[in-house]
Amino acid sequence: MTGRRQVALRPSEWLILAFFAYIAFISLFFDRPHLHVTPFAEFLFITSILMLVAGSGRERWQAFFSHLRDWLPLLYTLLAFREMELFLPASFDSGLEASWIKLDRVLLDDYHLRAVIQGLGLVIPLYLELCYLLVYGMAAICVWILYSRAKRRFVDQYWVIYLSGTLLAYALFPYFPSRPPRIVYAGLDNPGVSTWVRELNLFILRRATIHVGVFPSAHVSAAFACTWAMFLLFPERKRIGWLLLIYSVSVSVATVYGRYHYAADVLAGFGVSLVAAAVAVWLAKKKKAERLETSRPSTTGSKIY
Repeated sequence: MTGRRQVALRPSEWLILAFFAYIAFISLFFDRPHLHVTPFAEFLFITSILMLVAGSGRERWQAFFSHLRDWLPLLYTLLAFREMELFLPASFDSGLEASWIKLDRVLLDDYHLRAVIQGLGLVIPLYLELCYLLVYGMAAICVWILYSRAKRRFVDQYWVIYLSGTLLAYALFPYFPSRPPRIVYAGLDNPGVSTWVRELNLFILRRATIHVGVFPSAHVSAAFACTWAMFLLFPERKRIGWLLLIYSVSVSVATVYGRYHYAADVLAGFGVSLVAAAVAVWLAKKKKAERLETSRPSTTGSKIY
């Protein structure tokens, strides 16, 4: 018998819905020139899309919509990121940036981080800029890895962990209006080595980024969230998690060296990612408990499957 499916949101979709509801709610308490009723309109739009893809399609389309939902969080995350621009203040006082730059100067100058990075010429700066660039596609790469390793059934768990780290960083932007060091301190502390990848990163940031805040670093929180997710979902292939951990540390260094973020942003981004790590640990314990439950003999002597 064919018919329309019952609407049932996935855990990651509930998380997305909660984020947009939260943004609509807090918008009532912010005086920003671009807010108006837009957060409420976007909440209704996202709710409609989520309900549509969760409940649309007859039986012959169920597989299509199921796969579509595996990838749609990429779009939802982008929309969530763009929505933060609504919290752009009328002006910045740069007070936060003035306190954050002190740690950067210690790392770059006193601890010679810039000199160490540039010690081999183009090699390390090029690598770091590539790491920064790849953050935009890392979520999709991880989903593709799950698909390619026959672990599609874990895609929603991946999104729950990834979104926990990424959306939480976005959720904090309105409270810390700030601008990156490459803008506030233009011409100061810039990398001594320029590469074509850096020029590409700067082009993307000029054309496609938001300007409301840099604290905490969503680049860092998202990269580490991917790491914690893959550690959980590939316990038999820990090298995937370790490679991502090296990558995430590289992204952290790249954001400071490239003056995309302050070191304080990086530390805060890592701290936010620990929430995603806690979610991963909780999911791991839940999975273990479910395995124990299914392997426990029933009262009739048969096993529960």
